[in-house]
Amino acid sequence: MIGISADFDPVHKGHVKLIQQGRQIAEKTGDEVVIYLNKGYSANHAPFFADYESRKEMALKAGADRVVPIEGLHHRLTLAYSVPIRIAMMIEDGATDYVDAAGVNVSVPMLTKQAQKFAKKGIFSGIPRNLPNRNVIRWFAVNEFLYAKYQRKMRFHIISELSMGGKISGREIRRLIIENDMEVPFEVAEVLPESTINILEKGIKNGTIPGNRDLKTITKRMNTYSRSKLTEIAHLNADAINSIIKGRFYREEPQIWAAFRRAGYGPVLTRLAISAIEEEVTKKEVLDLIKSYEKQGIIPPDQKVDRVVERAWFVSQKKEHDLSAQKAHEKFRKGIKLQKPPCLSFDAGLSIRSFEVEQLKTGMDAGIYVDQNGFLACEIRTEKKKIKSPMKLPAEMATYLRLLIDSHFIPINAKVVEKERGIRIRINVG
Repeated sequence: MIGISADFDPVHKGHVKLIQQGRQIAEKTGDEVVIYLNKGYSANHAPFFADYESRKEMALKAGADRVVPIEGLHHRLTLAYSVPIRIAMMIEDGATDYVDAAGVNVSVPMLTKQAQKFAKKGIFSGIPRNLPNRNVIRWFAVNEFLYAKYQRKMRFHIISELSMGGKISGREIRRLIIENDMEVPFEVAEVLPESTINILEKGIKNGTIPGNRDLKTITKRMNTYSRSKLTEIAHLNADAINSIIKGRFYREEPQIWAAFRRAGYGPVLTRLAISAIEEEVTKKEVLDLIKSYEKQGIIPPDQKVDRVVERAWFVSQKKEHDLSAQKAHEKFRKGIKLQKPPCLSFDAGLSIRSFEVEQLKTGMDAGIYVDQNGFLACEIRTEKKKIKSPMKLPAEMATYLRLLIDSHFIPINAKVVEKERGIRIRINVG
């Protein structure tokens, strides 16, 4: 089986070239060309312009034999996690060859050499942004990594990206159609096969194209959720949450993007965070998903949940190792072994008044968050009111907790406990 993984939003002549390359291989081997088509959200975590059925029809009209949907990943996981899952799916389905496109003057040996460096490290989230063809390199690296599990890997066939006065961009195609009042302009029609144009026009007429975000749901959650509630959502760190609170009230999408830009989020992470808000993806949901693939041996060692917690623990203990936070991160990435395991349950003190103490009971849930001043705090809902309080923690434990909150998918569970020396918050990691 010859596999191609794609968004195809929409299928253009560059995609047709990919399928044709797959057909040439299939004619020699007697295999079929199968498109693994992302469904629900694109690989870049955005809603699709053309719906799944339209893109499936485009792929089949362009020469594919079969289309397999890939869904449930791209509003929950970064590419560092979704790519291993997608490649494993293809290998398990029997794919022997994989076709992709890269920039000009790129050879398979060159990509393989670069990919092997990352495969050896066992981490695919740190590929430099300025590295040409970084996404293709990630696919190569994961293919190398998964050989240990399957004892086989796909043969990669890389063709040059099709250029027609510049690289053909799906994003640019979509923009030009929208700006042309949802009609396919001449310059776009030149880079699209006739079958794609017909399917697009049909979808536009029927109102299924373009797809859009549920802006009403997103803005409602960003306008009303508390800091502790937002902290439960995946891919929102403390800076993003405080920027969201500060920028209320939201009505338009540019306001939403501005909030994440203030927090230092780039375009890809912003789209993922917005998708997580739209689908209300919790950190626990993402953690459980990653854990399920860990059990299957698909997640690289340095990206496993326990490793993410260990990294936060090591960096929080940097004074013990006489290291700066940056040096601690670098040392951990080189494969340092911990002298003592991470603390997964610990207590924090509170600053509350005596009449509030009387309202608290063991077992009450406490929401953890970072307040507007950057201090760790908790929120406890009682029958009478909502009690908020900064938390008292040793410096290293405060750093550890803050790093976990900013990890994007490590959930923090906290409850009230009554002890001899007073009320405490019992914090459980993961």
